Amino acid sequence: MQKRKLSFWEIWNMSFGFLGIQFGFALQNANTSRIFETLGADVEDIPILWIAAPVTGLVVQPIVGYFSDKTWTRLGRRKPYFLVGAILASIALFLMPNSPELWIAAGMLWIMDASINISMEPFRAFVGDNLPEEQRTLGFAMQSFFIGIGAVVGSALPYVLTNWMGIDNTAPAGEIPDSVKWSFYVGGVVFFLAVIWTVLFSKEYSPEEMEAFEKESAVITIEPKTEQEIRKNITTQQKSGSIMILVGAIVSYVIYANALTKELYILFIGLIIVGVLFLIVSELRKKSVRNGFTIIVSDLLNMPKTMKQLAWVQFFSWFALFSMWIYTTQAVTGHVFDTRDTTSKIYNDAADWVTVMFTVYNGVAAIVAFALPVLAKKTSNKFTHMLALILGGLGLISIYFMTTKTGLIISMVGVGIAWASILSIPYAMLSGSLPSSKMGYYMGVFNFFIVIPQIVASTILGFIVSNLFENQPVYALIIGGVSMIAAGLFTLKVTTNSRIDINHNND
Repeated sequence: MQKRKLSFWEIWNMSFGFLGIQFGFALQNANTSRIFETLGADVEDIPILWIAAPVTGLVVQPIVGYFSDKTWTRLGRRKPYFLVGAILASIALFLMPNSPELWIAAGMLWIMDASINISMEPFRAFVGDNLPEEQRTLGFAMQSFFIGIGAVVGSALPYVLTNWMGIDNTAPAGEIPDSVKWSFYVGGVVFFLAVIWTVLFSKEYSPEEMEAFEKESAVITIEPKTEQEIRKNITTQQKSGSIMILVGAIVSYVIYANALTKELYILFIGLIIVGVLFLIVSELRKKSVRNGFTIIVSDLLNMPKTMKQLAWVQFFSWFALFSMWIYTTQAVTGHVFDTRDTTSKIYNDAADWVTVMFTVYNGVAAIVAFALPVLAKKTSNKFTHMLALILGGLGLISIYFMTTKTGLIISMVGVGIAWASILSIPYAMLSGSLPSSKMGYYMGVFNFFIVIPQIVASTILGFIVSNLFENQPVYALIIGGVSMIAAGLFTLKVTTNSRIDINHNND
């Protein structure tokens, strides 16, 4: 039994929800640092306040993926999660810009990001569920298109409201400007309506049909099946957990003994926690306990080879992106326009220009989304992704040398090309190596390699900027650019399942 090919408009409808998701995500990315700084956050403290985004993604996405794999309701398999996440995220978007204190804004970021993740994670699995292999690249490209369009409008909205509609972009000290508030209100409405469109105008295959597709699938799972394989897997899990605990404890002690920045604890205490979970689950598996908890933790050891190779690509790509999201506002206002006075007209005009910069890179991504498969067809997925990431890295580094608004826009063109590729090609390379019965879970686990670099960035970038670069945030963008170029080089090491390579090249 084969999945039928969907029409262009069917793929359009099933991807349309990403317009709203990215609209909200773009507002979060472009304005959260501004909100934090307005409410009194110091530059070196901003990365740790952003820790909410990666931590919630790390926890929420694999859990949502696991349960959405096993869900079936009258509404469908993935769509209930789309809807719940949209409702919660829309409420959070209304509340975030009205935070009276910094700690409340930080808390709202946790809630908003968790809600966005509930909606976003199943959308990746939705493509794998509904589309035959030969259409998956188009499906991910369509998602990239809507991500770009949503991000363009979401990123530009504060600037548009100020310069086209006359809404103030300044406010007294400690208050969020009206242009930012109204942008978030519009975002809440758009998020909900776009996701509802996908819920109402897209279909899902029944559990029986998915089971039939699974039987026809050529994907070979590496999950242990024999008793000997299971025992070996448990032993590996125990060793891995012990190593994580040991490394986390040693490094945490070094941080304590040398009075290093406390933010570094987050990464290594998190490593200890994961190690403890591995040990607990290994003991439960010895007693033949099998439930959602043991499956979620144990399947981390059974990732396909392609996913492990793409992990390095994703790590360095998203480390670069997170450095950009955290520090572009501070780099542009401080390095290019030479001001840190958040109440000044110069600062707020510069901060508004950052939203224009983000609009440009997302607009470029929307345009390039459908061009990348064409280039990949003439070369390969690996070459295309490598080229896009190198261009993105050079774009980030070039911000240091720009002195005009026009120059900053040029820098964002390279970033936009990289962004389009990051949102589509890794997923196209990965999807064919995943069993459909665990598509949601492994797409959620794949998010680890987006989240972990963000946690690393949140814990070390503030320390690096303050201690090595005299609180000059522009150097964080240079580090990000080098990281993105490294990601491009790691792409060359990825091997994919040849049956799903859309270009029929040997990647």
